[in-house]
Amino acid sequence: MSSISKLAVIGLGLIGGSLAKALKINGFAGNITGYDLSFEDALRGVQLGIVDEAVATLSEAVEGAEIIIVATPVRSLSSVFSELVEFLPKTAVLTDVGSVKGEVVKAAQMALGDQIGQFVPGHPIAGSEKSGVSAADETLFQHHRVILTPLERNDPEQVELVRRMWECAGAEVIEMAIRHHDEVLAATSHLPHLIAFSLVDTLAGEDDNKEIFKYAAGGFRDFTRIAASDPVMWRDIFLSNRDAVLKVLGHFSEGLSKLQKAIETGDEMTLSGVFTRAKSAREHFSKILELKSYTTMTNQNVTFTVRPGGSVQGDIRVPGDKSISHRSIMLGSLSEGITEIDGFLEGEDALATLQSFRDMGVVIEGPEKGHVTVHGVGMQGLKKAPGTLYVGNSGTSMRLLAGLLAAQDFESEMIGDESLSKRPMERVAVPLRLMGAQVETGDGGRPPLRCGGGQALQGIKYEMPMASAQVKSCVLLAGMYAEGETVVTEPAPTRDHTERMLRGFGYPVSRVGDEIKVVGGGKLTATKIDVPADISSAAFFMVAASITPGADLLLRHVGINPTRTGVIDILKLMGADITLSNEREVGGEPVADIRVRYAPLKGIHIPEALVPLAIDEFPVLFIAATCAEGTTVLSGAEELRVKESDRIQVMADGLSALGVQTLVKDDGIEITGQTIAGGEVESHGDHRIAMSFSVAALRSEGEVTIRNCANVATSFPNFVELANEVGLSINVVAD
Repeated sequence: MSSISKLAVIGLGLIGGSLAKALKINGFAGNITGYDLSFEDALRGVQLGIVDEAVATLSEAVEGAEIIIVATPVRSLSSVFSELVEFLPKTAVLTDVGSVKGEVVKAAQMALGDQIGQFVPGHPIAGSEKSGVSAADETLFQHHRVILTPLERNDPEQVELVRRMWECAGAEVIEMAIRHHDEVLAATSHLPHLIAFSLVDTLAGEDDNKEIFKYAAGGFRDFTRIAASDPVMWRDIFLSNRDAVLKVLGHFSEGLSKLQKAIETGDEMTLSGVFTRAKSAREHFSKILELKSYTTMTNQNVTFTVRPGGSVQGDIRVPGDKSISHRSIMLGSLSEGITEIDGFLEGEDALATLQSFRDMGVVIEGPEKGHVTVHGVGMQGLKKAPGTLYVGNSGTSMRLLAGLLAAQDFESEMIGDESLSKRPMERVAVPLRLMGAQVETGDGGRPPLRCGGGQALQGIKYEMPMASAQVKSCVLLAGMYAEGETVVTEPAPTRDHTERMLRGFGYPVSRVGDEIKVVGGGKLTATKIDVPADISSAAFFMVAASITPGADLLLRHVGINPTRTGVIDILKLMGADITLSNEREVGGEPVADIRVRYAPLKGIHIPEALVPLAIDEFPVLFIAATCAEGTTVLSGAEELRVKESDRIQVMADGLSALGVQTLVKDDGIEITGQTIAGGEVESHGDHRIAMSFSVAALRSEGEVTIRNCANVATSFPNFVELANEVGLSINVVAD
């Protein structure tokens, strides 16, 4: 059944004809009437099956129509609206397809007056170098976006009708403010067309133009294809969106001048910086289109379904340590010289840190199979980013970067995804303010986090109210820029990757008891870094082997920093069979191969001294406790409640959904070993929750379904592949 009885299309060119054809094929309207200044084109539309009826006058076209689509060039819309208002039915919805909205809305307001509420501005992001009604393609809008820019006076039901119309044609519909639309399109559509027209015109005027075009490669043909688009249409677009186009054209001209100067002077670093940033941005853009980038990952619906049982056997190496990967980029960027990094974790958190430093002018090559080359700019070499720094889901990025950004002579702002935007940032803002920094956080002390520029920092003695490696690292990094000595006292040992890496880059750090000290004014010297495998990632497999009868698993080159080995210590206290071999030191970090074989586990009271040393591994340790004989008691772990999720409550809820009862406390949990029944669990977008319940399926009686798992890529990009390789059975469903 049709959605409406009659739809009128004014202007049967490529866009108007393609939309009419798609709507006709999909039965959106009982009758589709076409009107064009060329009545022959309107008749041609009938012959091609694009419209049901061709009419010779505008009044005939709109009479009785419920939706009227104006698909004429943008510069003609003013006259079309002026003529149309005399015949516009009071109940009709009027919409357009113009790629400029500001000028079009002004023209509509002048022509329509009190009837402006009937006009719902629209713009399909689709097209072709072909034109005319004969080029109409009913698939033109499939898997493309249409932007609506609703007006305050629009009836929501009319906006919804226009939305359904475009969705019927196969488009994805989004809404945007008028000014923002014109600025975005000036940069992403109008400027590329302008460049293509100009380039082809310039080369066509060269003396050897035949040779140029004869031997042009595929890239030239692909880019300049859009120069074959309708000249009149694009002339009108550029004049209608003049201000926004001139603004972005000015920025582009500045960039071209910069490149010209770099080529003239042989400035390799400037060229490398532009090219590496552009390559990264283009790859990032491709990932956005595939819904794989960290800016969109949390908007995906990804579900894990894990079959019960399985074996755990093999010899594997998990990805590089995320904490060390973060710090290698940060310190490499601030060093003097070139830092070579191997084993870099190509997960979204670490990539967010890498991109932030690219945005601040650091030339970074890679990552390519875990190898990254960082061209350090020195302690004072960072530049103001062109916009807000987006760090995705990475609390490490935001908190550690705060210490560095607070000391720069430029202002900066960091934002994150929905999950990170709920996490506390005052814990780093407070000590930075004590050092003299200007730091602001959002509502409730959460992101965004803003750092004012130009403040001189002073060393402080700071006693941390809670054990946190991120807070400690933030203050130490700021201390490198502060006058005098900065001393951090921690209430319990936390991971010391920052201190170790600072020493590796030649920056003195001293520790006496629970006090860590740095003196400002030093420098960092580039070095080589081999990132160990991440013990937090290895923890899922350690628990998997520990709870699965017959398991025997070897984990290679795992970092065994003594501030991170709490998971090994806790599992051993529970009776796990874990042995370390081939122990050595790589780049200041101890590493070893870890062999885990099945052994019956028993419940324990987890020593509070081990809690900060295993804070990220507790979700999967809860699974170990569920499979142990007796009761496991955790206390002193309040920090778990302010991670990517409230990991105490979320794990308790998930276990309950699998038939496991627990006793939740403010600072911990009690878990008595019992049968895992299987069922459906919500991970709340927390990657460690999702991976932990995947491991739980090894001992479940039924299938385990885990919702909202997209963020597993944040810390462990190939978790599913490795898990299935050693004997789990995880199926991934992306909705």
